[in-house]
Amino acid sequence: MLLEARDIAKSFGPVHALRGASLSLRAGSVHAVLGENGAGKSTLMKIISGVFRPTSGSLSLFGAPVDWHSAEEARAAGVSTIFQEFILLPNLSVAENLFLGREPRNALGLVDRGRMAGEARRILSTVGLDIDPDRVTSSLRVAEQQMVEIAKGVMRDARIFVFDEPTAALGDREAQKLFSLIRKLQADGKGVLYISHRLPELFELCDEVTVLKDGQFAGHYRMADTNADELVTAMVGRSLDQLYPPRRAAGMGGAPALQLTGVAAKGLAGPVNLTVGRNEIVGLAGLEGQGQIEITRAIYEGHALSAGEILIDGAPLGAGGPAGGIAAGIGLIPEDRKADGLYLSLSVARNITAGLLPGRGLWRRAPTAKGAVTEQVRRLAIRLRHVGQAIRELSGGNQQKVLLARWLVRGVRLLICEEPTRGVDIGAKSEIYALLRELADAGIPVLVTSRELPELIGLCDRIVVIREGATVAEFAGADASEEAIMAAAIKGGRS
Repeated sequence: MLLEARDIAKSFGPVHALRGASLSLRAGSVHAVLGENGAGKSTLMKIISGVFRPTSGSLSLFGAPVDWHSAEEARAAGVSTIFQEFILLPNLSVAENLFLGREPRNALGLVDRGRMAGEARRILSTVGLDIDPDRVTSSLRVAEQQMVEIAKGVMRDARIFVFDEPTAALGDREAQKLFSLIRKLQADGKGVLYISHRLPELFELCDEVTVLKDGQFAGHYRMADTNADELVTAMVGRSLDQLYPPRRAAGMGGAPALQLTGVAAKGLAGPVNLTVGRNEIVGLAGLEGQGQIEITRAIYEGHALSAGEILIDGAPLGAGGPAGGIAAGIGLIPEDRKADGLYLSLSVARNITAGLLPGRGLWRRAPTAKGAVTEQVRRLAIRLRHVGQAIRELSGGNQQKVLLARWLVRGVRLLICEEPTRGVDIGAKSEIYALLRELADAGIPVLVTSRELPELIGLCDRIVVIREGATVAEFAGADASEEAIMAAAIKGGRS
């Protein structure tokens, strides 16, 4: 056995993150680790990676006990971890991030930038990423940054690779490149631990799965012998068919609240034609980088249009920047909540009330809004110790709910959700879906982008397909299929 974790427990003061978790990793296998946020997956992976030491229990590598005191010890023993949250320095180039602390030197002891760039290109090609290694990392798309993070992890000659939600920011094409890379690692006899909330990719990629619930071992299954419903039930105690709330009947979306007619703008070739009814959830589908985010940002950020018009409740939306969108009652939950949505150094309460701050600056004194904060925490079932808790300490699902609470406090009239459940466990996904449906039913329309087609199909009343910056097809959610959407995304037009 390559790696064994036996009866691992980990406590942080009175909080028991793990209460007896076990798993075994065979060489040449891809082993999924599944569970809700808070189930203990990340804590167990950090113990395996040397970031934490267990309170009790044991680890062994090739049958020999190990007791790592640091992540560096684990790396030296052959464990490479690619965490979900990026550990990239945005002001450095891609090559500088890849070789940080290990830069190649010339005979004079200076950094050999030519050699570093050449090596970086070779490493990036192993993950199918064709970008200039001298580009500043902050200029990359989220999906490109994720692939750089993966490249940084796999460039080490490790025996065990830990992937924590590696496809959360990836489109289908990038995900398939990653899967090819993982299969090569598997063929080379490496062991792979793989965390993901996307069940279809687990069945495509993994050989076996260990399920954790409330910090404890909840089951081990061979992927060939189980199914999605059994795994969901093991995780959350309810079946998969309860994940999505009932959608509205066709034609019952209400009067148009948002209308885009013949829209084109910088980075958006157009024409884009779509409507969102007062009581609808409408999804934007398409391959990665086809214009979905450009559409949502044109609405929220009020980009100057080169053609067409955008109407909110029948009134033209001007090119007034994000302040104009907010003034028009538009709220945005961005695809990268930590980089673009949350103030990680502030509390939950300050993050919720950030939208109420007077003046232009974040640092103006916030109005007293304890009642509003308390109400939204209760309404959205945000799990926390207290509202003064640091936002960075919350799970992904609860952070997403805090962003939603911010807009509800402001009295949002149109909500845009880019990747509404990125990095969110299945239990929290169900709660977020129910909240979005509740908003739509109450007359707050929702526009959604998602890289997960099953999510769009299960959640949305209508799905609009984007290809090369233009709308090319539309499907009723109840009639949509992954095959039809992908055909339209690739070929254009409804098939």
